[in-house]
Amino acid sequence: MTDVLRRGRASLAFSFFAQGVTFALLVTRIPAIQGRYGVSDALLPAFLAAVPVLAGVGSVTTERLVRRIRPSRLLRWSQPVVLLALVGVGAGGALGELAVALAAFGLAVGALDASMNMLGVSLQRTYGRSIMLSFHAAYSLGGILGASLAWAGAHWHLTLWVSYLPVMAVLLPATLLGSRWYVDGVAAPAAERPGEQGRAGVVVFRLLLPLCLVMTFAYIGDSTVSNWSAKYLKDVLGGSEQLATVPYNVYMVTTLLGRSLGDFGVRRFGAAAVVRLGALVAAGGFAVVAVAPDAWVGMLGFTLLGLGLCVLVPQTFAAAGRLFPGASDAAIARLNIFNYVGFLVGSPLVGALGDAWSYRGAMLVPMVLVLVTLVYAKSFAAQPDRYGGGHERPRTADVGRGSNGI
Repeated sequence: MTDVLRRGRASLAFSFFAQGVTFALLVTRIPAIQGRYGVSDALLPAFLAAVPVLAGVGSVTTERLVRRIRPSRLLRWSQPVVLLALVGVGAGGALGELAVALAAFGLAVGALDASMNMLGVSLQRTYGRSIMLSFHAAYSLGGILGASLAWAGAHWHLTLWVSYLPVMAVLLPATLLGSRWYVDGVAAPAAERPGEQGRAGVVVFRLLLPLCLVMTFAYIGDSTVSNWSAKYLKDVLGGSEQLATVPYNVYMVTTLLGRSLGDFGVRRFGAAAVVRLGALVAAGGFAVVAVAPDAWVGMLGFTLLGLGLCVLVPQTFAAAGRLFPGASDAAIARLNIFNYVGFLVGSPLVGALGDAWSYRGAMLVPMVLVLVTLVYAKSFAAQPDRYGGGHERPRTADVGRGSNGI
């Protein structure tokens, strides 16, 4: 049984890693994609917005599909579609081909994100201790590698499909091979479900809503960094063009560091305490960025943002699994939609406020939203179980079959 769990955890971590590489290769080459297809500045936002919208559709569809199909199977076949769609983005030549490739990417990535986190939450329940942050640390590591590969492709003036094809050739067979060891968990027994939120197969949205808001606010903060850090450092803080490329890399590295250590903090102090600390550190980061007198102080702010925001999303998924132990897959699929809501809202919100007011002032808005997380921190507390304690217990009986029949 231990070997089954270890293989399941390693294979799922690799899936998170592969998705981090894939997504970074897409978003960091947007200027090259725009140039290849001749997408105008006016049309580009529509293409970019279509991806998270369709990802939301994919997540909603996944909520229905998991009633009949195991999450491991959905993950096994959605990840290759995402990889092939990435190659399609790089290999096409007409605007219509780009639209089809991005549509396939968006729909598949919604199913991929939802099913990955479903498996992560069920494995954490089976382990009986916090491991969710380790999966998202693998995603951050993949993002760093993907951004580095994108930089190399741009530096050597490689065409998009030449940059993307070798990555797909490595990751596609590796993820298919690893998918043999995915482990599906099962719902918690009815005797262990506390009160209303534990009713089998039922997700009470008013109970899930605080977590949905936290997810939205976290991704507003994340999209602010990814979309505006370079411009802010260069245009507002007077940094050089070369220095302006550094904040996002620093943010990704500190995100990896925070997630690598975060599970230990959750085990020692509890999820609610870690979320509160993360929210305070992230809010402090936005405050430093807003008042920074120069680019180097601004870099300190973006460093704090990586350390603070990194814990919020993984713990939000984990909290949804604890809140609805009898319907965790459905809860995670529904919660995952607000990932894309935050991504859609964040960048336009900061841009509009920056143009109408000031970019320094605009940084205070995600700061306030992240602080609102403190109001909902109690939603992250461990749910009481049948043993009367506040912590999850290891339950190896929760292990379902691996996707290869284990």
